[in-house]
Amino acid sequence: MKPVFRIGGDIPLVGCLAFGLIDRGTNLIQVRPSSLCPLSCIFCSTDAGPKSLRRQTEYVVDLEPLLEAFRRLAAFKGGRIEAHIDTVGDPLTYPRIVELVEALSQTPGVSVVSMQSRGYLLTERLAEELSEAGLSRLNLSIDALNSELASKLADTPTYKVERILGVAEHLARNTRTDLLIAPVWVPGLNDGEIPKIIEFALKIGAGKRWPPLGIQRLEIHKRGRKPKGVKAQSWRSFYAELRRLEKAYGVKLVISREDFDIHPRPMLPIPYRIGQRLRVRVVGPGWFKGEALASTLDGQRSLTIVGLREPLPPGLEVHVKILRCKHNILLAEPA
Repeated sequence: MKPVFRIGGDIPLVGCLAFGLIDRGTNLIQVRPSSLCPLSCIFCSTDAGPKSLRRQTEYVVDLEPLLEAFRRLAAFKGGRIEAHIDTVGDPLTYPRIVELVEALSQTPGVSVVSMQSRGYLLTERLAEELSEAGLSRLNLSIDALNSELASKLADTPTYKVERILGVAEHLARNTRTDLLIAPVWVPGLNDGEIPKIIEFALKIGAGKRWPPLGIQRLEIHKRGRKPKGVKAQSWRSFYAELRRLEKAYGVKLVISREDFDIHPRPMLPIPYRIGQRLRVRVVGPGWFKGEALASTLDGQRSLTIVGLREPLPPGLEVHVKILRCKHNILLAEPA
């Protein structure tokens, strides 16, 4: 297990992909309280879990500063906000997840609190607690109903999909939280499982308010994992398959932001530009090897310094050049 670095109130919660808040110019705010994951899925785009080869640090954010930063951002964005808890690991690793859901649901302007999870840490009791706290929808990733294949895809021998299916059914039938089942389609591995997952979702009553399924196309990222011998589908082929399955099962599978009332909103202003040089302070270890976590001296943003040959000690002030600032996610290199 990688060392866990605690993100307190002295570190800005906008600027880093691995933790905090992300605003992509819509009424949805991504909330990332933890980067931890108990699984090592063979297709993971963020190289999460115990078998990660690229990560050097995991992050866990203190609850109070996370809520304070969220409230400020939500006030800026306006009403009809969706707070979407979607980490680079699994949100259920966050020790105060129920408190987080409850506080987000009570924030003025928030109309939906959603979360994505693979369900490994989910129990019937926790599902009930999350629902009572105000969780509107759970996007649950189940990639196979076959036990052996599901464990292989999760690359975790203790992953028992039968238990997760039982919890999913309990949540769908016995709580107010809506359920969206979101398998990752891994060509050549779980093709035959996708129809079974569709049938399962319809059988247990998923999708009361939103679509019951959100089938995900496998995407290969350079710092993620690539299953041996697997080639990602083209978007054209992927959508053609979804439309074929739509007709076969009479259920909506080609979904869009409009199905979730996600629409454009002014984005938090980006105070920096690509190529800009500035002085920053190192505040901790970077998420991946060869990186450091830093803060701008004005305290507005966190940023990741990449391309390091040696670790930088916390407290050190260095000059950097901004390489990327899209959606206020800042990457920089030593200048």
